[in-house]
Amino acid sequence: MDSWRRLAATRARERSDQGPSGISLLPWLLMGVGAFSHLLGGEAPNPWIGGLGLLAFNTLYIAIVFRSFHPGSRETPLTWGLLGALGALTFALAIGYGREWLLLFPLLGLAVGATVRRGRLLRWISLPLVVAVGAVTFWRDGWNSVGVVYGTFISVMVTAAILALDETVRQLRATREELARAAVEKERLRFSRDLHDLLGHTLSVIVVKSEVVRRLAPRDLDAALAQVADIEAVGRQALTEIREAVTGYREGSLATELDRARDALSSAGIEPVVRRSGPLLEPRTEALLGWVVRESTTNAVRHSGASRCVFALDGTADRVRLTVTDDGRGPLVAPAATPGSGLRGLRERLAAAGGTLDSGPALRGGFRVTAELPVEAPGPREGEPTT
Repeated sequence: MDSWRRLAATRARERSDQGPSGISLLPWLLMGVGAFSHLLGGEAPNPWIGGLGLLAFNTLYIAIVFRSFHPGSRETPLTWGLLGALGALTFALAIGYGREWLLLFPLLGLAVGATVRRGRLLRWISLPLVVAVGAVTFWRDGWNSVGVVYGTFISVMVTAAILALDETVRQLRATREELARAAVEKERLRFSRDLHDLLGHTLSVIVVKSEVVRRLAPRDLDAALAQVADIEAVGRQALTEIREAVTGYREGSLATELDRARDALSSAGIEPVVRRSGPLLEPRTEALLGWVVRESTTNAVRHSGASRCVFALDGTADRVRLTVTDDGRGPLVAPAATPGSGLRGLRERLAAAGGTLDSGPALRGGFRVTAELPVEAPGPREGEPTT
């Protein structure tokens, strides 16, 4: 039963998304019943001509209203030709027969409003049409047909307004769905970058410490067990960070990331050096620089073969700069080549916050990563180099 209800709801939603169709304007053809009765009553001269004219009118009206609900065919020359033929036929029947035949003018207004929905063209067509309708109706039926003129004007304007509004609503709905899809894709990209940085760094630390355990175990069991305890702590911390990244609430601390970098580099036999000065930083700026520290540490442990890695944080009242330099063998690829996914993700993340990220060979050998970001918070911090 629930499946039937879901299916019915899905179909109803699909129908609502499609909007109105030409069928919604077909019931208005009942306004031509008066002209048909005029023919059957034998009051109309040349009934065969009138009958053929009424049949042609209905055929043209149906063709136009169905074509007007398809954007691809609404503004084609064929549709405009059919609309012109309908207008000429309506005026010919109204002038020739008068009376009930004047009610064909509001139907012509519906067709015009469905085809020409907005803009200057609507005014250029509707106003001359209403004036011409008024001239014909006053000539054929005097002031008794003022309602026909008003009805024609209302038919054009209301039909055009309703259909234009419906089209706008459906376009806005499509735009909203596209924005929702773009937001989902953006969130997936953010999560993939976070997951890459989190797991890449953590697994690198675990691998390095495991190698240390393998070397220490035969000769120093206590030191090996201490490294095993560190591996357990790193794993637990990684689980916590992944949970926080999944929920989207991870906000790293630069000091914490620097402490982790010291530990990871020391375990890999690389001397860490931290020199920190410059202004106070906002939490978001610290979090972004923390990602730079994490990725740079991971790259140094994995690829550099360095013996020393220096983290230098400084800046001005407006911008802060973090430079990470190692004395290893430098990049494994040419500087012009495409950077790895970690650095590329960092560059995108910093660019979104108004910052920059440059990476490449250092002047004295090794590899350098330089990140710059807006400070976003006043107040200097005294420099205190540490090792």
